[in-house]
Amino acid sequence: MKDGIAIGQRTTITTKVTSDMVAQFEGEIVHPAYSTVSMVYHMEWASRKLILPYLEDEEEGIGGGVEMKHLGPACVGQEITINATITSLTSKSVISNVEVRRGLDIIGTGSVVQFVLPKKVIEEKLATAKL
Repeated sequence: MKDGIAIGQRTTITTKVTSDMVAQFEGEIVHPAYSTVSMVYHMEWASRKLILPYLEDEEEGIGGGVEMKHLGPACVGQEITINATITSLTSKSVISNVEVRRGLDIIGTGSVVQFVLPKKVIEEKLATAKL
C-alpha cells in the first residue's frame, strides 16, 4: 500500500433509497424499505473508498468480513448517509467502522474488514476455487 493511509481517515457516501434497494427475495418485495443487503453493500462501498487511493497498481482489496446491525428503516426516496472511518491497520488489512444515517437517526452500525493482497494472489485463489 502507498504511504499516507491512517487510522481516523473518513469517507462519506450520500444516496437516496431507490426501489431496487428495498427488502426483496426472488423479486418479491417483503416491505418497501431499505434492505439489510443494500446496507451491507453501502458499508462495503464506503470502506472500499477509504483504501482506493492507497492501492498500488499490483494490489487489490478483497472483503474479509462485515459485522452490522440494522437499527431502523429508510423508505424509497429518503436520503441516507454512510460514514466509514478507519479504526485499524496492518500491512495486509484495513478495518473500518461504519455508520448509516437517515437524517439525524442512526439506522445502521458496523465494521468492515478488507484485506489488501497482490492481484496475482487473488487470481491464484480464484483459480484454485474453480477446481
